[in-house]
Amino acid sequence: MTSTPPTARVRKSPEQVRAAVHQAVIDLLSTGAELTIPAIAHRAEVNHTSVYRRWGSREALLADVVTTRLERDSPLMDTGTLRGDLTAWAEAGVASIRTPEGRLLIRAVALSMPSGADAQAGRARQFQRRFDSIERIRERAAARGEDPPPLERILDQLIAPLYVRAIFGIDPPATGYPELLVGRLLGDPGA
Repeated sequence: MTSTPPTARVRKSPEQVRAAVHQAVIDLLSTGAELTIPAIAHRAEVNHTSVYRRWGSREALLADVVTTRLERDSPLMDTGTLRGDLTAWAEAGVASIRTPEGRLLIRAVALSMPSGADAQAGRARQFQRRFDSIERIRERAAARGEDPPPLERILDQLIAPLYVRAIFGIDPPATGYPELLVGRLLGDPGA
């Protein structure tokens, strides 16, 4: 009787784990499979305790996947003007949410929105990296002598319309939508 030696478990680096888990989330969402931590861990070939330890919850993991994807697809550009920076940022956001993967992720995050003040505060912390990128755009504009609108107004007039469309499956107009939103935000007459 021969026995097969146990297979050596390959230890993944933290970045390999993160990439595998992120891909597992996207794969499971794409197939409509149940999105649970055990299912994600199984698909990523990592221990579910590693997922819980790193992210704590499915909602936090979803937020990290979305934020990471948006940072990848919407790099922070410096065009030399506030209008240019905001337009470039919005154009990248539109391109990201036009993809099937982008729509799936945005909808999944919206559906997993927590209730309660503590949970909502946690969600805001998860998206802080995105808010920080907008703050960098604002800071650069102020350093150039421009008068950037407050963060709340940027969220309400530029970001919210993009994500409402993504959540409800309404494609942005084929052309000019980022420019239109930025024009309205900056008070252009006729925008």
